[in-house]
Amino acid sequence: MIAKLAGILDQVSADAAIVDVGGVGYLVFCSTRTLGRLPPPGAPVKLLVETHVREDHIHLYGFADAAERDWFRLLTTVQGVGARLALSVLSALGPEQLGLAIVAQDRGLLAQADGVGPRLAARIVNELRDKAGSLALAPSAVMTAPAAGARPGEDAAADAVSALVNLGYRRAEAYGAVAAAAQRLGAAAAPEALIRAGLQELATGASR
Repeated sequence: MIAKLAGILDQVSADAAIVDVGGVGYLVFCSTRTLGRLPPPGAPVKLLVETHVREDHIHLYGFADAAERDWFRLLTTVQGVGARLALSVLSALGPEQLGLAIVAQDRGLLAQADGVGPRLAARIVNELRDKAGSLALAPSAVMTAPAAGARPGEDAAADAVSALVNLGYRRAEAYGAVAAAAQRLGAAAAPEALIRAGLQELATGASR
Protein backbone atom coordinates (compact mmCIF):
# COMPACT_ATOMS: atom_id res chain seq x y z
CA MET A 1 0.00 0.00 0.00
CA ILE A 2 1.47 3.35 -1.08
CA ALA A 3 1.02 6.11 1.54
CA LYS A 4 3.46 8.75 0.24
CA LEU A 5 5.42 9.53 -2.90
CA ALA A 6 8.62 11.57 -3.00
CA GLY A 7 10.28 12.13 -6.34
CA ILE A 8 10.45 14.48 -9.31
CA LEU A 9 7.34 16.01 -10.83
CA ASP A 10 7.25 14.77 -14.41
CA GLN A 11 4.05 16.36 -15.74
CA VAL A 12 0.66 17.72 -14.73
CA SER A 13 -2.72 17.31 -16.44
CA ALA A 14 -6.17 18.68 -15.64
CA ASP A 15 -6.86 16.13 -12.91
CA ALA A 16 -3.61 14.30 -12.21
CA ALA A 17 0.15 14.46 -11.93
CA ILE A 18 2.92 12.02 -12.78
CA VAL A 19 5.62 11.68 -10.15
CA ASP A 20 8.90 10.07 -11.22
CA VAL A 21 10.26 7.95 -8.39
CA GLY A 22 13.51 6.25 -9.31
CA GLY A 23 12.60 6.11 -12.99
CA VAL A 24 9.06 4.84 -12.42
CA GLY A 25 6.24 7.26 -13.22
CA TYR A 26 3.27 7.13 -10.83
CA LEU A 27 -0.03 8.60 -12.04
CA VAL A 28 -1.66 10.36 -9.09
CA PHE A 29 -5.15 11.87 -9.27
CA CYS A 30 -5.42 15.17 -7.35
CA SER A 31 -7.81 17.99 -6.57
CA THR A 32 -7.27 21.28 -8.35
CA ARG A 33 -6.20 22.69 -4.98
CA THR A 34 -3.30 20.23 -4.76
CA LEU A 35 -2.44 20.60 -8.46
CA GLY A 36 -2.26 24.37 -7.99
CA ARG A 37 0.29 23.94 -5.21
CA LEU A 38 2.66 21.70 -7.16
CA PRO A 39 6.11 22.98 -8.12
CA PRO A 40 7.13 23.26 -11.80
CA PRO A 41 7.87 20.02 -13.69
CA GLY A 42 11.38 18.83 -12.98
CA ALA A 43 11.30 19.96 -9.34
CA PRO A 44 11.24 17.68 -6.27
CA VAL A 45 7.78 16.97 -4.90
CA LYS A 46 6.16 15.01 -2.09
CA LEU A 47 2.53 13.92 -1.95
CA LEU A 48 0.52 12.05 0.63
CA VAL A 49 -1.26 9.19 -1.12
CA GLU A 50 -4.37 7.08 -0.73
CA THR A 51 -4.23 3.80 -2.66
CA HIS A 52 -7.50 2.34 -3.92
CA VAL A 53 -7.26 -1.26 -5.12
CA ARG A 54 -10.05 -2.70 -7.25
CA GLU A 55 -10.35 -5.87 -9.29
CA ASP A 56 -9.65 -4.03 -12.54
CA HIS A 57 -7.34 -1.21 -11.45
CA ILE A 58 -5.13 0.39 -8.82
CA HIS A 59 -5.63 4.15 -8.46
CA LEU A 60 -3.50 6.59 -6.48
CA TYR A 61 -4.97 9.81 -5.06
CA GLY A 62 -2.52 12.50 -3.96
CA PHE A 63 -2.82 15.32 -1.44
CA ALA A 64 -0.79 18.40 -0.61
CA ASP A 65 -1.42 18.02 3.13
CA ALA A 66 -2.88 15.74 5.76
CA ALA A 67 -6.02 17.87 6.18
CA GLU A 68 -7.10 17.31 2.58
CA ARG A 69 -6.28 13.60 2.78
CA ASP A 70 -8.31 13.20 5.97
CA TRP A 71 -11.32 14.97 4.43
CA PHE A 72 -11.00 12.72 1.37
CA ARG A 73 -11.18 9.67 3.61
CA LEU A 74 -14.18 11.07 5.46
CA LEU A 75 -16.04 12.11 2.31
CA THR A 76 -15.69 8.65 0.77
CA THR A 77 -17.52 7.15 3.76
CA VAL A 78 -20.68 8.94 2.62
CA GLN A 79 -23.01 6.85 0.48
CA GLY A 80 -22.81 7.98 -3.12
CA VAL A 81 -19.45 9.77 -2.75
CA GLY A 82 -16.66 7.96 -4.58
CA ALA A 83 -13.03 8.97 -4.87
CA ARG A 84 -13.47 11.18 -7.94
CA LEU A 85 -16.47 12.97 -6.43
CA ALA A 86 -14.56 13.52 -3.19
CA LEU A 87 -11.79 15.18 -5.21
CA SER A 88 -14.42 17.34 -6.91
CA VAL A 89 -15.63 18.53 -3.51
CA LEU A 90 -12.07 19.24 -2.39
CA SER A 91 -11.44 21.14 -5.63
CA ALA A 92 -14.38 23.43 -4.88
CA LEU A 93 -13.74 23.79 -1.14
CA GLY A 94 -10.52 23.67 0.85
CA PRO A 95 -10.46 21.66 4.10
CA GLU A 96 -11.28 24.66 6.32
CA GLN A 97 -14.10 25.85 4.06
CA LEU A 98 -15.48 22.32 3.89
CA GLY A 99 -15.45 21.98 7.67
CA LEU A 100 -17.22 25.29 8.10
CA ALA A 101 -19.80 24.43 5.43
CA ILE A 102 -20.65 21.13 7.09
CA VAL A 103 -20.89 22.47 10.63
CA ALA A 104 -22.97 25.42 9.37
CA GLN A 105 -25.08 22.96 7.31
CA ASP A 106 -24.47 25.09 4.23
CA ARG A 107 -25.77 22.71 1.55
CA GLY A 108 -25.59 25.40 -1.12
CA LEU A 109 -21.84 25.76 -0.68
CA LEU A 110 -21.31 22.02 -1.03
CA ALA A 111 -23.51 21.95 -4.13
CA GLN A 112 -20.97 24.21 -5.89
CA ALA A 113 -18.83 21.11 -6.47
CA ASP A 114 -19.26 19.39 -9.83
CA GLY A 115 -21.47 16.34 -9.47
CA VAL A 116 -22.95 17.33 -6.10
CA GLY A 117 -26.67 18.08 -6.23
CA PRO A 118 -28.92 19.29 -3.40
CA ARG A 119 -29.80 15.78 -2.20
CA LEU A 120 -26.20 14.61 -2.05
CA ALA A 121 -25.12 17.87 -0.39
CA ALA A 122 -27.77 17.28 2.29
CA ARG A 123 -26.55 13.72 2.80
CA ILE A 124 -22.93 14.86 3.18
CA VAL A 125 -23.96 17.44 5.79
CA ASN A 126 -26.17 15.02 7.70
CA GLU A 127 -23.60 12.22 7.81
CA LEU A 128 -20.52 14.32 8.54
CA ARG A 129 -21.65 17.22 10.72
CA ASP A 130 -20.86 15.35 13.95
CA LYS A 131 -17.43 14.36 12.65
CA ALA A 132 -16.23 17.70 11.27
CA GLY A 133 -14.69 18.85 14.55
CA SER A 134 -12.51 15.74 14.77
CA LEU A 135 -10.24 16.86 11.92
CA ALA A 136 -7.18 19.03 12.40
CA LEU A 137 -7.72 22.64 11.40
CA ALA A 138 -4.26 23.60 10.26
CA PRO A 139 -2.99 21.59 7.29
CA SER A 140 0.66 20.59 7.53
CA ALA A 141 2.14 20.94 4.05
CA VAL A 142 4.39 18.11 2.96
CA MET A 143 5.49 19.47 -0.41
CA THR A 144 8.79 21.23 -0.94
CA ALA A 145 7.22 24.06 -2.94
CA PRO A 146 5.49 26.99 -1.20
CA ALA A 147 1.71 26.86 -0.96
CA ALA A 148 1.08 29.31 -3.75
CA GLY A 149 -2.48 28.09 -4.26
CA ALA A 150 -3.63 28.59 -0.68
CA ARG A 151 -6.69 30.80 -0.26
CA PRO A 152 -6.39 33.68 2.23
CA GLY A 153 -9.98 33.23 3.37
CA GLU A 154 -9.26 29.67 4.45
CA ASP A 155 -6.30 30.78 6.59
CA ALA A 156 -8.35 33.53 8.24
CA ALA A 157 -11.18 31.14 9.12
CA ALA A 158 -8.74 28.55 10.44
CA ASP A 159 -6.99 31.17 12.60
CA ALA A 160 -10.31 32.41 13.96
CA VAL A 161 -11.55 28.93 14.85
CA SER A 162 -8.21 28.10 16.46
CA ALA A 163 -8.39 31.27 18.55
CA LEU A 164 -11.90 30.47 19.77
CA VAL A 165 -10.84 26.93 20.68
CA ASN A 166 -7.91 28.36 22.63
CA LEU A 167 -10.41 30.53 24.52
CA GLY A 168 -12.13 27.38 25.72
CA TYR A 169 -14.95 26.91 23.22
CA ARG A 170 -15.62 23.49 21.78
CA ARG A 171 -14.35 22.99 18.25
CA ALA A 172 -17.83 22.38 16.83
CA GLU A 173 -19.11 25.59 18.49
CA ALA A 174 -16.15 27.54 17.12
CA TYR A 175 -16.69 26.16 13.60
CA GLY A 176 -20.34 27.13 13.61
CA ALA A 177 -19.71 30.62 14.98
CA VAL A 178 -16.94 31.38 12.48
CA ALA A 179 -19.03 29.96 9.62
CA ALA A 180 -21.86 32.33 10.47
CA ALA A 181 -19.41 35.23 10.86
CA ALA A 182 -17.75 34.48 7.52
CA GLN A 183 -21.10 34.42 5.74
CA ARG A 184 -21.95 37.80 7.26
CA LEU A 185 -18.57 39.52 6.76
CA GLY A 186 -17.48 37.97 3.47
CA ALA A 187 -14.50 35.91 2.31
CA ALA A 188 -12.02 38.79 2.65
CA ALA A 189 -12.60 39.27 6.39
CA ALA A 190 -9.47 39.37 8.56
CA PRO A 191 -9.00 36.82 11.36
CA GLU A 192 -9.50 39.51 14.03
CA ALA A 193 -12.87 40.48 12.54
CA LEU A 194 -13.94 36.85 12.34
CA ILE A 195 -12.93 36.28 15.96
CA ARG A 196 -14.93 39.30 17.18
CA ALA A 197 -17.95 38.35 15.09
CA GLY A 198 -17.60 34.72 16.16
CA LEU A 199 -17.64 35.73 19.82
CA GLN A 200 -20.79 37.74 19.15
CA GLU A 201 -22.40 34.70 17.53
CA LEU A 202 -21.47 32.54 20.52
CA ALA A 203 -22.81 35.14 22.97
CA THR A 204 -26.05 35.45 21.01
CA GLY A 205 -26.45 31.67 20.93
CA ALA A 206 -25.86 31.39 24.68
CA SER A 207 -28.56 33.98 25.41
CA ARG A 208 -31.25 32.19 23.41
